[in-house]
Amino acid sequence: MSEWTLSLTVDGPERTQALAERLGAGLRAGDLLVLTGELGAGKTTFTQGLGRGLGVRPGIISPTFVLVRRHPNVPDGSRPGGPDLVHVDAYRLGSAAEVDDIDLEDTVDSAVTVVEWGAGKVEHLADSRLEIVLERAVGAAPVGGTVDEHGQEDEDAEPRRITLTGIGPRWAGGPPSLEPPAESPAPGH
Repeated sequence: MSEWTLSLTVDGPERTQALAERLGAGLRAGDLLVLTGELGAGKTTFTQGLGRGLGVRPGIISPTFVLVRRHPNVPDGSRPGGPDLVHVDAYRLGSAAEVDDIDLEDTVDSAVTVVEWGAGKVEHLADSRLEIVLERAVGAAPVGGTVDEHGQEDEDAEPRRITLTGIGPRWAGGPPSLEPPAESPAPGH
């Protein structure tokens, strides 16, 4: 089975979303992404960026209590006709059998499926997957953060290490390009 790993560091939620947006722009129906990270590591923030890149309806929030949210592609989004996003929170699910009970098999081939807390529970859904681990950079000083009324730094501004591991034939060609698009020169230059 093919496998590669790419590790990047980003400095805050906006950069996390921008990275995920670039990734989302290249995803296709049938892609399975498994997000891992402690509470507050940025899994939902990352998924919001993916949603922008996929061109789905805005308003992505954690599906903690409903387990699954489907975000449809919108005709006037960044990718008209692109796949929907199925966002799953498997934190309260104890096994692959419980994952099967929420019928992801019905959408996994026609949408991009993102599963928070899915490691060890969803690998059977597809022959390829992109595993994404989000970690707070331990001991790193926040970058550009704000200070609350108690003098505490805003944790969201902490740098994050994002490690992507591609597994299976879909990702055999190596990591996707996550470079920001080159700026177009001004007309006449």
